[in-house]
Amino acid sequence: MTTQEKKAIKLRRAAYPEKVGVSSKAIEALLADFKEHDVEVHSLMIMSRGKVAFETWAEPYGPEHPHMMYSVSKTVTSCAVGFAVEEGLLTTDTKLIEIFPEYMPEKPDPNLDRLTIHALLSMQSGKNISSNDDKTKGEWEKSFFDAPWGFTPCDGHFQYISENQYMLCAAVSRVTGMSVTDYLMPRLFEPLGIERPVWERSPNGTEAGGWGLFLKTEDVAKIATCYQHDGKFGSKQIIPKEWVYRTRQKHADNSTVNNDIDSRCGYGYCVWHCAGAACYRMDGVFSQFAFIFKDRDATIIMTAGEFDEQKTRDCLWRHFPAGFIEPDSEPKADHKIGLAPLDDILPVNERSPMEKEIEGRNMVFKKNLILNAANYPCSMLPMPVVFMSAEKAGNITNVKLRFTENECTMEWDEGKEHNIIECGMDGKYRTSPIHLANMDFTAYSTATWKDETHLVINMRPIEATCRRTIEFEFSKNSSNVSFKPSSHQSIYAIAANLALEADRYFPGPLSMFGNFAFEQLPKIIDSVHKGKIE
Repeated sequence: MTTQEKKAIKLRRAAYPEKVGVSSKAIEALLADFKEHDVEVHSLMIMSRGKVAFETWAEPYGPEHPHMMYSVSKTVTSCAVGFAVEEGLLTTDTKLIEIFPEYMPEKPDPNLDRLTIHALLSMQSGKNISSNDDKTKGEWEKSFFDAPWGFTPCDGHFQYISENQYMLCAAVSRVTGMSVTDYLMPRLFEPLGIERPVWERSPNGTEAGGWGLFLKTEDVAKIATCYQHDGKFGSKQIIPKEWVYRTRQKHADNSTVNNDIDSRCGYGYCVWHCAGAACYRMDGVFSQFAFIFKDRDATIIMTAGEFDEQKTRDCLWRHFPAGFIEPDSEPKADHKIGLAPLDDILPVNERSPMEKEIEGRNMVFKKNLILNAANYPCSMLPMPVVFMSAEKAGNITNVKLRFTENECTMEWDEGKEHNIIECGMDGKYRTSPIHLANMDFTAYSTATWKDETHLVINMRPIEATCRRTIEFEFSKNSSNVSFKPSSHQSIYAIAANLALEADRYFPGPLSMFGNFAFEQLPKIIDSVHKGKIE
């Protein structure tokens, strides 16, 4: 396929929402609802009757930026399995141990006879794996097989384990002889005009499967459109029709293991069924969603930075699917509606005389031993990005600050990685490429002096879900310096939600410890880091 052909594959746009049966008033009310409930939405795209009815991005996010999709990655992994099934390379009844016979134990294990591709797809593998497992080292396949059994596979239990989808990627790679991304390029990505995506990988190069995929909003919309239309994009069959049918069936009962009402209505092959409407969804943490309405020719796609996913969904249900209406020849909104810019830009304040004292000098900071022991060293990346990264960044040191009339430049080391960002001090973003945790990001940054001794830097890696804030404190007539990190969403809000489901991260009897750990987490992660100016 030529570059020109790839560029030509775009979703069709409607002249206005009502033209394809979407209420502008419902959209306006939805955006107001998000704002009222403090839901940080990065993009929203509503499709109806085969066309984009509405689309908006919150500055600095935009249609050109891929976005970290977290567990939406699982649905794409399921697509890869579907192609492999269609091509006869495996079946949903294939036993995982048949694909990886090198992990067959000396002592017979009857559970391995029930650990099938179906069990992995539907979160019924039975493997009890903590989300706190160190992903920076080791062989992930071996770690999976070595993990204890929480229950017999497919015995009626449901446990949401992202490593299930990693093993699906490993299985697809094994039976196809290529990476999952390479396998999907001619089957899914290229036919939809999706550029080769970034996907986090294990130390041996296998895609993470359950997380780590970066896609643009329109990319997700194209995949969701295929699911809406039995695998077709336009007139072309992309995803096998039978696989789409099997994907959206309820394969697992999750009614007793989740707190959110929309997460208790059944699980398909890496998709969730919803309570608020006749639809199912692709779902990633921090409210990455693609809602596919089964009884309407409509999908809603969004990216966001809101950890409380049920709050986000509740906002949606208050306005949709009721907002899908009969097509109208006249638009109902006489003004442009859309997401407001995010509040990342720091105010323009008076500059500090400390600039002359610290200009270009090296600042060395101590390692936080507790954070390092927990494998979450302090990074310029927001904590939620570090938490989900296969390869951790961290241990900020060798910081140098330089100042010009309208900018502050921050230079620093994290492990083997060295980065420089430009920060606008004139009320405007500066953009800088950075490489952290073995991933490339574009940093949108501003800075300001809070007072004479406190310098604040806001940095948003635009491909990620959150903003990072670093507040430096300088001591007058002293070489002492410290900084306090924070992330938005606040780690306090994240920890409060994690504590509700501590058993997912600390299985079995450790769950009581998990509650305590999550209560203490913000105090440790957002602690002050002390250093010296050389």
